[in-house]
Amino acid sequence: MNTVVPILRERGQREVFCGLTGIIWLHRKIQDAFFLVVGSRTCAHLIQSAAGVMIFAEPRFATAIIDERDLAGLADANTELDKVVTRLLERRPDIKLLFLVGSCPSEVIKLDLSRAAERLSRQFEPAVRILNYSGSGIETTFTQGEDACLAALVPAMPARDESEPALLIVGTLADVVEDQFKRLFNEIGIGPVAFFPPRKAGENPAVGPNTRFLLAQPFLADTARALEARGAVRLDALFPLGEEGTTAWLAAAAQAWNIPADRFEAAIAPGRERARQALARQRHLLDGKSIFFFPDSQLEPPLARFLSREMGMTLVEVGTPYLHRQHLAQELALLPAGTQLSEGQDVERQLDRCRAAQPDIVVCGLGLANPLEAQGITTKWSIELVFTPIHGYDQAGDLAELFARPLTRRMKLVA
Repeated sequence: MNTVVPILRERGQREVFCGLTGIIWLHRKIQDAFFLVVGSRTCAHLIQSAAGVMIFAEPRFATAIIDERDLAGLADANTELDKVVTRLLERRPDIKLLFLVGSCPSEVIKLDLSRAAERLSRQFEPAVRILNYSGSGIETTFTQGEDACLAALVPAMPARDESEPALLIVGTLADVVEDQFKRLFNEIGIGPVAFFPPRKAGENPAVGPNTRFLLAQPFLADTARALEARGAVRLDALFPLGEEGTTAWLAAAAQAWNIPADRFEAAIAPGRERARQALARQRHLLDGKSIFFFPDSQLEPPLARFLSREMGMTLVEVGTPYLHRQHLAQELALLPAGTQLSEGQDVERQLDRCRAAQPDIVVCGLGLANPLEAQGITTKWSIELVFTPIHGYDQAGDLAELFARPLTRRMKLVA
């Protein structure tokens, strides 16, 4: 790794969403799944406010609220949960996969949702598969909710016994990005290729010793371990952010499939050129600007690599909730020498460092953005980088624009 500055490991107060937030993009991806949060009214308000108001379709998430009767021990929580699930599935026969999602109220922690999922699965299979995972803020941060969800899905993946290798892309991607990657892999000559999570519960891909997988997101440590326990092999690569990251990510698969270099270059050339042109249009706005990352999504190291190497930005500090050194080894090796990395958070200390550095732009959670803006510091919401399609060649320009737009807005306000 090029950096010579010791990694700051902070274990103070955190400013971050809990893993329940992942339901917002997961329920859009798995089109016949439903996410039932077992939690409090606060959980319900969080999910609804994060998702916005859905007018044209019934949402595929809800909260089974633990109320005063449950807290007082006047009702059997398991019996109440069974009633809620039964009513839900009677009303929504389109549901094929139901997740019971744990949260952090003490009464929820006492519930054994794993046994509840097993009990309810026996009752409703084969029509509906019922699984559980924790989105509790005690156990997970923001994007780790997706990791917990996908790890819970891995045991349900069919066994793959074919001798020919297959490629699995792991991590939720927008459908348009998934389709772009499918076409690219086909043109390169790599296949069969499957994506996890699938768009439909019944399309859960098979996995086995001849499965090779690429992580599309850097926050899937538990999912990767579960896949490796099934015999799958992770292909080490940069993450597909920007032209450089996308090329290296695709190249890792091409190398595993022994694709000739000339075929690989010919297949990626059009997309690579589109990405370079799109990035060139944004670079003059970002080149030389300084950026400070508060820890939030675990996307921070690959984003920092992209902004530094492709957009010419100066990295003041790159904070991340958890630094997976193995999965991020290639990313860390490409960060400029002397880059300050921080793992975990002590929000007051980090705010002090941020104010002292006066960066041109700060990437942070919603809870910090408005106070920093009030102090004259330009911010970018980290949650927007998860909700927006940013992977691959055709999204490289959009990714750069997400950082350029706040700076342009600031310049207009002060002009």
